Amino acid sequence: MRYASRDPELMDLVRRFVTPGRRYMRLGGSSLRLSGPERDLFVRELVQAAREITPRELGTLFEGGWRERRTASWLVAVAGRTEFRSRIGELLLASGGPYQGSLCIALATFGTSEDADLLCQYLDRYLPEPDLPWDQTAVFSTLLHLDAVLGTERAAPYLAADGLWQQWTATTPNTVRDPQEYQQIVDQLCSFASECAELFARTEPRN
Repeated sequence: MRYASRDPELMDLVRRFVTPGRRYMRLGGSSLRLSGPERDLFVRELVQAAREITPRELGTLFEGGWRERRTASWLVAVAGRTEFRSRIGELLLASGGPYQGSLCIALATFGTSEDADLLCQYLDRYLPEPDLPWDQTAVFSTLLHLDAVLGTERAAPYLAADGLWQQWTATTPNTVRDPQEYQQIVDQLCSFASECAELFARTEPRN
């Protein structure tokens, strides 16, 4: 991991893309509470940042801490940079910080069976680990979202009577939130990301 406090290159990217307007704090659930001119400005600035940042700079942000990775995930989602799918999958499986939800949103916006595969890899790894109650609900809710989008039933085996989700919820009753309820948040965040992506596409410079 690279640290902005002692990495001039990363610090420059943080100043340009992560901290303006406390962007890293407003990505995710906080974005859903924005309204009116404040929301419009946030969307425009996020889209502009997604246009300005280069693939190399995104790769550098993904090497940073949770703030950098959260921001990079959203910029990738807005710009539809599917070339970062494998990197996002690696970070998701590593489960290393409070940015997993943003990784999930990026995969959800890509919206393919390959992205569902990455979510299932996480669930297969961490649902059998009741001592590691990290981001199982967020990941499973994102899988439910992709099932709805793709018309698939990838979540069904986990929900079976002897499935991994049922086993995990039985052993972690104090940490589990309703995945269907959390899916509604995922749906809203994906809708927000899609709105930004549409603006990105409409305003993308043409040759």
